[in-house]
Amino acid sequence: MAQNTALPRNETGIETAIGILRQRFADRLQTGQSIREQHGHTTTWIENQAPDAVVFPDTTQDVSEIVSICAAHNAPIIPFGTGTSLEGHVNAPAGGVSLDLSRMNRVLAVNPDDLDCVVQPGVTREDLNTHLRDQGLFFPIDPGANASLGGMAATRASGTNAVRYGTMKDNVLSLEAVMPDGQIIRTGHRAKKSSAGYDLTRLLVGAEGTLGVITELTLRLHGIPESITSARCSFPSVDAACRAVMMTIQYGIPVARIELLDELSVRAANAYSGLSLPETPLLLLEFHGSDTGAAEQAETFGQIAEDFGGSDFAATSTMEERNKLWQARHDMYWACLQLRPGAQGISTDVCVPISRLAECVTQAQAKSAEIGLVAPIVGHVGDGNFHTLLLIDRNSPQEVARAEAFVGWLNDLAISMDGTCTGEHGIGQGKRTYLAKELGSATTYMAAIKAALDPQNIMNPGKIF
Repeated sequence: MAQNTALPRNETGIETAIGILRQRFADRLQTGQSIREQHGHTTTWIENQAPDAVVFPDTTQDVSEIVSICAAHNAPIIPFGTGTSLEGHVNAPAGGVSLDLSRMNRVLAVNPDDLDCVVQPGVTREDLNTHLRDQGLFFPIDPGANASLGGMAATRASGTNAVRYGTMKDNVLSLEAVMPDGQIIRTGHRAKKSSAGYDLTRLLVGAEGTLGVITELTLRLHGIPESITSARCSFPSVDAACRAVMMTIQYGIPVARIELLDELSVRAANAYSGLSLPETPLLLLEFHGSDTGAAEQAETFGQIAEDFGGSDFAATSTMEERNKLWQARHDMYWACLQLRPGAQGISTDVCVPISRLAECVTQAQAKSAEIGLVAPIVGHVGDGNFHTLLLIDRNSPQEVARAEAFVGWLNDLAISMDGTCTGEHGIGQGKRTYLAKELGSATTYMAAIKAALDPQNIMNPGKIF
């Protein structure tokens, strides 16, 4: 397991803040070991660093009061959604208070004529789409996990639909947040665009809880398409599949999803989900539009795929068949664990320009094989983003060292290709070194913003920087 350095603790301040919070919030503040460890839980190999207490606010005013108390005593605050982040975002390296926003889970307003809604941060993406379904609307950002929308905004989440609908930064119109001094701000209103001052919305979206606590979100919605067609196609190599993706994007087909599964991932999907796909690289696609439009888009893709050796092409608009394919994609983490029973999965992601995608994926496959790692690859390849799941024995120092070396090598490779060390996982604790390599002196100005807004460094300390 990767070790992570603890930060200096303000023992007196933390103890005092928790004592005041206990008087104010009673049983909504908990200090049991299991719940603290749950809120320090991280789904990567970074060690668990539990907070000293967990508090459950019900309202924005509760959050403001909690932050004000912690600020007065210089006690760290770690915002917590559902705990599905992958780079140690919810760890508490300086101790402090985990702010669990799960009870702030109401859809406050839906404005169907304006295609937007207002939600509290604890609403999950699946709950929101269930709420919207009877109005013919949906929220498109789909990172796989049923994450909270506040957490998705904080980490600038993305997912399978990003190639058509963008990421969280494109779908958050404005937000309400509690700043490090306890003040409540609103960064905008429901207008679809604004030129009014600094774009604080996008400053807080992706800040990973280091600048403030998001307490309300105004989100862009979309109409549920008249027709959805899914397609799959097998290819002789990852290179051929990636080149088909490039041509599809360049051709201007408005594809909603393009997902790559390499050979290992397809083998895992077959075994875990009861499929019988050829065990060669596979593209899964989805097209949204009218009945004829979605079908025509799928047909055009099929013609492009033929030029790159594509085979076993099949398209369907039947919901049951579509859901089976996409459920298999969403189950890939659990499916891939079966490739090496008893191993733990370490997920990492990078993103490169589409023109470098085939080269980057192919080199990643070759490198993992060279150093003896089982490392299936899946990716949201329509925007150049892919994930490698390293299956290792965390109790083996040799395997952990090889995995860490691979992650570092892959981050450096993506940056060298004018890409990024993370397309959607975020920096957290795990990728801080690579942010500096990627952005250089720009990180100095990020740190200056952090210092200006949070001079005590109480908001999710130890993340990003």
